[in-house]
Amino acid sequence: MDINKILSENFGFNKFLGPQENIINDVTIHGKNALVIMPTGGGKSLCYQVPALALKGGTIVISPLIALMQDQVSALRRKKIPASFINSTVSRRDRENRLADFVKGKLKLLYVTPERFRKKVFVEQIIQANISLLAVDEAHCIAEWGHDFRPDYSRIGEFREIIGNPVTIALTATATPEVQKEIVEKLHLDKNNLAIYHEGIRRKNLRLEAVEVYDDDQKLQLMLNVIEEMGGPGIIYFSLIKTLEKFAEMLDRKKIRNVIYHGKLENRRRKDIQRRFIDGNEPLILATNAFGMGIDKADIRFVMHAEVPSSVESYYQEIGRAGRDGKEALCMMIYNQQDLHTQMEFIKWSNPGANYYYRLFSILKNDSDKVNSNDIEFLREELSYKDRSDFRLETALSMLDRYGVTSGSVEENNIKVEAELPLQLEDEAYLAGKLKSDNMKLLEMVNYIRTEKCRRSFIENYFGIKNPVNCNNCDICGINENEEY
Repeated sequence: MDINKILSENFGFNKFLGPQENIINDVTIHGKNALVIMPTGGGKSLCYQVPALALKGGTIVISPLIALMQDQVSALRRKKIPASFINSTVSRRDRENRLADFVKGKLKLLYVTPERFRKKVFVEQIIQANISLLAVDEAHCIAEWGHDFRPDYSRIGEFREIIGNPVTIALTATATPEVQKEIVEKLHLDKNNLAIYHEGIRRKNLRLEAVEVYDDDQKLQLMLNVIEEMGGPGIIYFSLIKTLEKFAEMLDRKKIRNVIYHGKLENRRRKDIQRRFIDGNEPLILATNAFGMGIDKADIRFVMHAEVPSSVESYYQEIGRAGRDGKEALCMMIYNQQDLHTQMEFIKWSNPGANYYYRLFSILKNDSDKVNSNDIEFLREELSYKDRSDFRLETALSMLDRYGVTSGSVEENNIKVEAELPLQLEDEAYLAGKLKSDNMKLLEMVNYIRTEKCRRSFIENYFGIKNPVNCNNCDICGINENEEY
């Protein structure tokens, strides 16, 4: 089928952007696997959605976030494209019906999380389907020491073999050369039949700035200046919820309308805030990194970071949400020494040792009734009774869930041990390596802030772009606009 016709009739676009057409031709005509590294908002989804309609069989899309896949499926259905998803929010009956429809060819795209392949019934059914394409979204989640690692992503190569090694397209906005290599290896992609597309951060409308401040008053004044200059809508990111809430109150006192978003808000509340922001009813949102994945809003005029993020990868992903309409947008980093201390603490809490994992696992396995009859503070006291501000527990519980060691949750009083600890969480040397890697990522973030060369070139060097050129649209290029680097 003509891919240009699909583009216009099904998606309403007159032409492809950047390398989209070449990527799609490689996948559909030449049968090549593809690794696509494209900026947030660059049109990655079309690179597998158009082939899904052009190819005879079905397409499986592996996505890490339930909310993200639900939004994408809703958008496809509005375009009358037969797509659906299967995840933990779907009833057993609906899961069975959707899977049966995909096997029968009634659905062209089926979105699933990688954890779905743990289910024997799912695997037994999916191998009966005619699958032409496997799309791995957010492929950087494969990287074991990456900022978004999900253990089941590292097994997708096995899943590929189970479903007959279909043509595969892996997509991400952030992948260093090391992560690219890991993606190719763990997906079991043949390097002789692989097309790699790396777009860098070719978003000339994004202005990059970093400003060092010494106190909260200076931070607030910078926020007020940007809000006045850029208008809205805008996002201001924070690392700590308590800092976010403090600045929300400070802005309230200045009569600046804002809403807040973080992971501790009730799920319905978060969805309502997100929808109001997307619809343009709220011009300013103060958020932690829990906000942003899958946000489809083209007119965001500024993204500020009021506290230093943990890595260049996460920073790049977040600033990519600005200016998707091609108009001028500002990406400003506000930095002080206390932020660095905060992130160092986060890194410590995000890297429990092997003994901590073992102690938690033992309590969950041997005292499950007691754990499920109390709340998370009971577990925290059992594990770190001298320090109630020790947040390793949240990280450790998340990792046990990601590795499939546990099901359920402490919050819902139904956590259950399903498997033994994986070797990685018992290996102190491995965990120490992960801690060192996280600290090195933070150091690179500090190097970005302090660089005396073009900021966009710094980021492109970090992600392995060869011979980057000055952007002429950052605070460094503005100072040294006549210099060549």
